[in-house]
Amino acid sequence: MHNTQHTQPEKDNILINNSVRRIDYKDITTLKKFINPHARVLSRKKTGLSAKKQRELANAIKRARFLGLLPFVSR
Repeated sequence: MHNTQHTQPEKDNILINNSVRRIDYKDITTLKKFINPHARVLSRKKTGLSAKKQRELANAIKRARFLGLLPFVSR
């Protein structure tokens, strides 16, 4: 057995690649990239966001859902 650590390659930050400066609850097209087909928020592991940006994203999605811009559940 080897005692080497296996590091995973860094995920691409979708926000930086699309030049999104602020996560906005009104920007539905950007928010839809971060929810799966069942309308659940994707994990940090899949999104590649920092913890702070992931929290901002979750809050924006919650706000958009409350205002009826995004679904709570979809099939």
